[in-house]
Amino acid sequence: MPEEALQSCAYHVVRYQPNLVRDEWVNIGVLLLIPPHGNGQAPGAGRVRQRWLEEPADLARLRRLHPAVDEDLLLRLPAAFDQQFAGREMDAEAILEKFDDTLSNAVQLAPRKGLLSRDPDAELDRLFRDQVEPVREARRGPAEVRTRGDVRARAADFFRSAKILRFMQRGVRVEEYTAPGDPMRIDFAYRRNGTRGFVHSLALGRDPGQAKLLAFTAGAIRERVPHSEFLAVTEREPARGNARDQFVSEILRETGVRVLPLPDLRKWAEDVAPLLRAEGA
Repeated sequence: MPEEALQSCAYHVVRYQPNLVRDEWVNIGVLLLIPPHGNGQAPGAGRVRQRWLEEPADLARLRRLHPAVDEDLLLRLPAAFDQQFAGREMDAEAILEKFDDTLSNAVQLAPRKGLLSRDPDAELDRLFRDQVEPVREARRGPAEVRTRGDVRARAADFFRSAKILRFMQRGVRVEEYTAPGDPMRIDFAYRRNGTRGFVHSLALGRDPGQAKLLAFTAGAIRERVPHSEFLAVTEREPARGNARDQFVSEILRETGVRVLPLPDLRKWAEDVAPLLRAEGA
């Protein structure tokens, strides 16, 4: 399908409403229903993409709003969603309805809404920023990048500009390499010249503990996929003299994960683009 063609998509915002008596909720995720290419498909056919709150600061905000929040339930949602859709993406609408029926009373799907989109992945990012992610603009300039979500969105913009985003997988589950139930997802994955590549976003200034998760995951993947490479994209260059930044750099270096700040990612994307296009041809 030509890149400029519009697709008719739909989405549900996922709400957390622990007290059904009080009509109060917090938006915690987005499910985007993307129809398949071509004609003759059933109206409910298609794929579903998901995005959920995952930043520690965002979950802490949720705990402040609802001190008795069932955090284990929220952390299990992505895996529960995947189980519903495993191998059955062509029945997306029906499975969404079933997923809604099996949710806890505290988790609800908002009414379905339609939209037109040229780039469903970019649309999912926009919906998440506009309707789920806590508003931070009052505390920072519009161009400032602080959270892991910010880094991931900027990386996707670079990959889109280099015309390689469509050759990448997004939100790759790692449980097949680590252990069943592992909720972690790596942001982007690709193949080139027989090598499996993984790109993950890290925010040096917010949650350096993510580096430990990525280091562990990279080691587990490398045991299963010998020809693999890993890139950690950060909002800035690790600062010399900053003990936390140096901890992140060292733990990733020891596990063979390359650290690349956002200012250098555009060139990396342009350099790797011919190889990814050749792989996808």
